[in-house]
Amino acid sequence: MRLPVLLLTFLPLLAAPADDLPALLAIYKNLHAHPEISMHEEHTSALLAEELRKAGYTVTEHIGHYPDGSPAFGVVAILKNGAGPTVLVRTDMDALPVEEKTGLPYASTTVGAMHACGHDLHMASFLGAARTLAGMRDRWHGTLMFIGQPSEERVNGARAMLADRLYERFGRPAYCIAQHDTPEIAAGQVGVVAGPMLSGASTVDVTIRGVGGHGARPETTKDPVVMAAEFVLALQTIVSRQTAPQDPAVVTVGSIHGGTRPNIIPDEVKLQISTRAFSEDVRRNILASIERTARGVALAAGVPEDRAPIVQVNESESVPVTYNDPALAGRLKTALSAALGSQNVLDGKSTMVSEDFGLFGLEGRQIPCVMLWLGAADPDKLKESLRTGHGLPSLHSSLFAPLPEPAIRTGVAALTSAVLELAP
Repeated sequence: MRLPVLLLTFLPLLAAPADDLPALLAIYKNLHAHPEISMHEEHTSALLAEELRKAGYTVTEHIGHYPDGSPAFGVVAILKNGAGPTVLVRTDMDALPVEEKTGLPYASTTVGAMHACGHDLHMASFLGAARTLAGMRDRWHGTLMFIGQPSEERVNGARAMLADRLYERFGRPAYCIAQHDTPEIAAGQVGVVAGPMLSGASTVDVTIRGVGGHGARPETTKDPVVMAAEFVLALQTIVSRQTAPQDPAVVTVGSIHGGTRPNIIPDEVKLQISTRAFSEDVRRNILASIERTARGVALAAGVPEDRAPIVQVNESESVPVTYNDPALAGRLKTALSAALGSQNVLDGKSTMVSEDFGLFGLEGRQIPCVMLWLGAADPDKLKESLRTGHGLPSLHSSLFAPLPEPAIRTGVAALTSAVLELAP
């Protein structure tokens, strides 16, 4: 069989990750066994920095600071190779506060923490691509900016690095690339989305204030527990009756706390709400509706104005839509098809989860960005799942266990071929 010219061009590239795969698997298992949650990625970032230095990159650690002034564990690795564009390649580093139940021989040894979102897989692929590209400088020109980003799960790590003058200190990239694993695609394949890939998200803190008192005398109080219950139910109409059906949106109450004893009506109840949308207009409508609904419930209950609900949008945990530049996505899809085979490059799906990677593109999408879906599922288990309708453990599940070997190999090849396309 005669291979296409483009595929022949990429054959050496695809062989390189296989040579390095045992070492990358060892790093992956080490990272998986020793996860560090958001804002605490001290040892993870140090490991990443050490490996990037070994590969020949100039590495700077402790990049970033959070709004409260605390330092972040961001890593920036630079490799210059003549004139050409700067390409940013990002990996996230943080784990989740989840107790692992996979039973894997390399399962987490950190109590209450787990790489349940596959950031360990991202880091291994990222390091493999960094090593591969460092070893083939005759194939690309420009500057590589490999970013180890902290605190993605709290969507404040990218903002922390940018607040530390990331681009002023290290240069502004022409393109930004990342990938995220998914159990909905088989390991060995990738998915490409053009346009909105992940929803924008806003976190809203709501305090329903009432007038507390004795549980036996509810008529002398303004019960915030009852108001909170009414409020939660009324919120369901924001998506079902106040948002156009063709506009995806989510309003989820993830936390509600109020009261101390069964015979005490408290003064207030606190709620935490997650909202998601692909449109800025829909996002604004959701936020306005939350505040209007809270005030309406309080007004109906006769709450005095000085005890009106407090509604606050937590900007530090809010992010815009992760938007894949369509022209860049099309360009990378062609390059990936040549490198991996067109049968292994799928049309990816958008989803309502959120990310802070898009912030690296700056406000108004000044820098073209693309995030790839990296297949992580065992192909046989995925086929059986599709046949039976029983889903595989999802991201953030205590049972999430990607198939590392083909996923890492594919992740390395995908990132490497993307850089070669953008910095020829």
